[in-house]
Amino acid sequence: MNRRTDRKIALVGGGSVRSPLVVFGVNEAAEALGAAEMVLYDPDPERLRVMVELGKAIVRRGGGQLRLRGATSIEDTIEGADFVLNSIRIGGIAGRAADERVAIEHGYSGQETTGPAGVAMGLRTIPIAIEQARLVERLSPDAWLVNFTNPAGLITQAVSDHSKARIVGICDTPTELFHNIARALGEPFESVECDYVGLNHLGWVRSVRVRGEEKIDTLIDSDELLRSLYLAPLFDTEMIRTLRLIPTEYLFFYYERQRALANQRRQGGSRGAEIATLNDELFAALSSRLAAGQGDEAVDIYAAYLNQRSGSYMKLEAEGGSAFDDGVSLNVDPFRVATGYHRIAIDVMSALTGAKPAPIVVNTRNRGAIPDLPDADVVETLCDISLDSIEPRRLAPLPDAVAGLVRSVKAYERAAIASVLEGSRLVARKAMLIHPAIGEWTPTASLLDALLGHANEDGECLCQGPMHR
Repeated sequence: MNRRTDRKIALVGGGSVRSPLVVFGVNEAAEALGAAEMVLYDPDPERLRVMVELGKAIVRRGGGQLRLRGATSIEDTIEGADFVLNSIRIGGIAGRAADERVAIEHGYSGQETTGPAGVAMGLRTIPIAIEQARLVERLSPDAWLVNFTNPAGLITQAVSDHSKARIVGICDTPTELFHNIARALGEPFESVECDYVGLNHLGWVRSVRVRGEEKIDTLIDSDELLRSLYLAPLFDTEMIRTLRLIPTEYLFFYYERQRALANQRRQGGSRGAEIATLNDELFAALSSRLAAGQGDEAVDIYAAYLNQRSGSYMKLEAEGGSAFDDGVSLNVDPFRVATGYHRIAIDVMSALTGAKPAPIVVNTRNRGAIPDLPDADVVETLCDISLDSIEPRRLAPLPDAVAGLVRSVKAYERAAIASVLEGSRLVARKAMLIHPAIGEWTPTASLLDALLGHANEDGECLCQGPMHR
């Protein structure tokens, strides 16, 4: 086992409201990770200052020795790092809210990683993510780039194809579903093995084994157990039974597009707009408390924010509810939950250092794992992760019921990446046409105009934020 104690962990996008969770996780696991220092960078200096101060309060409360600082340049952040966590949002949460509003106005459900809003997010983010990955490649060539940035599968694919950085994409959605399945069956998580297949935000569980015994029928045959797998009523249980696959929550935006749109219109907004309001309130409260030297109170305010945000997840789209409804907040310690944003990052890094090798679902090159897809395609699949090694486990072919959807989304990703690298508005429209949650040609022109800006006379997209280099 590698016993280093001087590792540097960098977080690009350190002004994110999720950053303090990651700081908590790194501080808690500092000995196993061999982590001595964590450096945060964000182009918004005020957000970065607040998140660093809050992170230091979290470290003090936890009694850790992790050194935490903010950096004024991305180069300082990345250089010499052993892990570079990337969690950026071009255009900020206001951009997400605007994209989701445009999608809804044009008759599509508004969600940050799927449909028109997901396309816009991807087109804006691809060139920046590649640029930052090339900095990692140059300044810390042996580092692992751990990609949180959404759309995580698309961004991991773009970086894998167009840089030499060692990258792994992570998302807590599959592991969250696995834990919910174990809870529904009344079994310890360690005793439950789920056969998971798909892409990021497009995955399914097709087998559940408890100590080697198949249990998926127990789940699929019970309405009560199926409903307990999700925070909100997302899927008709008859649909799950006929598929004989348990979908992750983001399939809601493919399987129930019209219901999601109707609920968003009835509620009068989108999740992004609600998060923007929650974040504004959070930063105002944190700034006030931290300025008064009340670090512990700031940590408590942050924990309450996380519980309100997590407890209201998918309520708007599935029920027309709101993050501001009474009774939506969870009553848990969000730092110590078994799953979540920070847990998956720590698990992956701990495995890559050799401290705690483990099987974990991540986004990585296929390399034969799913026989239906090319080796170079980035897929979301169970991998055996150990010291500097990520090995995807081989799976059976994609089920017929989802094979076409998976291939369509991969074709969309290829077209989206090509449109950015070629600077082609026409290819961006082609990507939208291919996307199974859009799938029409005529609306793509007005959608691109509304999401990214109008084209000039030469056909170049005058985007709200960079679409290409």
